[in-house]
Amino acid sequence: MSWWPLIRLLPKKTNFTYVRFAGFAAFMSIGLVLASLASMFTGGFRENPVAIYQQAEGSPLARLGAIMERGFNLGIDFRGGVSILIEAPTPIDQEALRALGQRSQEGDVEVQGTTCRPVNAPPYCAILNFETAPDQADTVEEIREGLPSVTAGARIANVDSVSAKVSEELFSGGLIALGLAILLMLVYIWFRFEWYFGLGGVMALFHDVILTLGLFSFFRLEFTLTIIAALLTIIGYSMNDTVVVFDRLRENLRKYKKMPLGQLVDLSLNETLSRTIITGCTALFALIGLLYLGGEALSGFAIAMIFGIIVGTYSSLYVAAPAILLWGVKRGREGGSEARGAPQTAG
Repeated sequence: MSWWPLIRLLPKKTNFTYVRFAGFAAFMSIGLVLASLASMFTGGFRENPVAIYQQAEGSPLARLGAIMERGFNLGIDFRGGVSILIEAPTPIDQEALRALGQRSQEGDVEVQGTTCRPVNAPPYCAILNFETAPDQADTVEEIREGLPSVTAGARIANVDSVSAKVSEELFSGGLIALGLAILLMLVYIWFRFEWYFGLGGVMALFHDVILTLGLFSFFRLEFTLTIIAALLTIIGYSMNDTVVVFDRLRENLRKYKKMPLGQLVDLSLNETLSRTIITGCTALFALIGLLYLGGEALSGFAIAMIFGIIVGTYSSLYVAAPAILLWGVKRGREGGSEARGAPQTAG
């Protein structure tokens, strides 16, 4: 089996002409971004943003925030509710605990495994979250009585309530965290490369984040704090992929000073393509396993990451690098030896 490993079947050199399709890709990306924004401000095209704005109270900014909140199927983290810490000496069946919560009240129910604190507590813990109900005390008591059906020796260790105001602050804080992450990435790329690289990288990040938010808005997938964590991870992954492409592009700018910029972009993308595909596939294999085996609690995170890695790979190829063609580069500032003859490139 001299052909093994299978990675040897991948071509060592590719000659794809990315720039040729950059215009079509830009048109498609702009359309998807606009559709995602429209979905986020119309609740997946199910709400009237003008009516929401008129019914909301407070400042214009607060009313815009109300429109954004209606644009997503917010989880308990962002709507407010009750959080119950369950302790047990034996493993807790999370699906059975979720079923118990759904029997006890009609709203959404979330179950999360967690580490027991303090150390001398029972070895197994889980958190049951549900929306605030008028008969909250009766709901908690009904859950307490049903715990023996979940696992032997289970008990309620703590009950916390999260107000709607705190939930609104969590939602706005999560969006601010995303904005700061993108801003810091712009500063990083600006210092490491040049400002035109930074703008290309930030365009790719906005593209990835907005499309992922649009996915959750349009399909009304539950949006929780876990999804915010996934979005921040997507930003880091996409920027890492973009930096690899930019690094190769900067090297080629120094190496081939007379090569047309479009051919340079194609050359750089082809030289980093195998690394991009292998890294993306490795992450996708792990996430697909997480999607099918991680249960309902991790399904949203896995969906966000899978979609984000796919669009992040696409944006590195068709948003970040081709965007530099819009404003060009100052080759005089690049160091290195004199220009050599251009090699055979995609054409």
